[in-house]
Amino acid sequence: MSNPKSFRGFYRVIDSPKDWKPLLAEPEKHWRTGYSAKALAHCWQESRNFPSEVRRVFRRSGINIFQDIEMLVAFPEYKVPLPGGRRASQSDIFILAKGAGQLVSIMVEGKVSEPFGDTIAVWKTRSGRGKEDRFKYLCNLLELDPVSVDHVRYQLLHRTASALIEAKKFNAPNALMLVHSFSRENEWFEDYQQFLALFGVVGKIDSLVFAKNIDEVRLYFGWVKGNEKYLCK
Repeated sequence: MSNPKSFRGFYRVIDSPKDWKPLLAEPEKHWRTGYSAKALAHCWQESRNFPSEVRRVFRRSGINIFQDIEMLVAFPEYKVPLPGGRRASQSDIFILAKGAGQLVSIMVEGKVSEPFGDTIAVWKTRSGRGKEDRFKYLCNLLELDPVSVDHVRYQLLHRTASALIEAKKFNAPNALMLVHSFSRENEWFEDYQQFLALFGVVGKIDSLVFAKNIDEVRLYFGWVKGNEKYLCK
């Protein structure tokens, strides 16, 4: 028998970018022209698949599973419950895809000028129940040393964890945390690079990189530069 606590709810078909707005944590605050939520919604909804710039990076990566990857399902504003506290990790898009006969769990994080949230050091100082349990869980899941992560951004930690959690849920042997940035100046890219350095790899713009195997799941990271036309939508 399945565990009812793991059930996330029923989903409906999204027909247009405006259908993404009610799914946001704070719709009136986040649904604004020039910001990532609206740019990402228009870009992915109009593509009705992987956007051309994303697919181009996939093909140039040289990684077999991404060469002719097929999107199976995609869920905007997808929530992944985490131990400790009451708030789930809410990714901009969760995609279950298939490439070279293998399933791939993909968490997409859209960015323009918005940062990746607080650093771990600052996040630890804020009040909240269960933070210690959540922090230990995330570090154990990602096989990271808890004393070495204070300088990185908390959002990158739990978005990556979400990709792994859903990979295990769907028995996918691959997980990708993908940043889709529409920033002209590549804002916050240094934070992304610092995070990837924890895994001993170098982050590059318009590039995918394999990080490591974690509990039989191959973990990848990617940064894709989005089409600036969507900043005007």
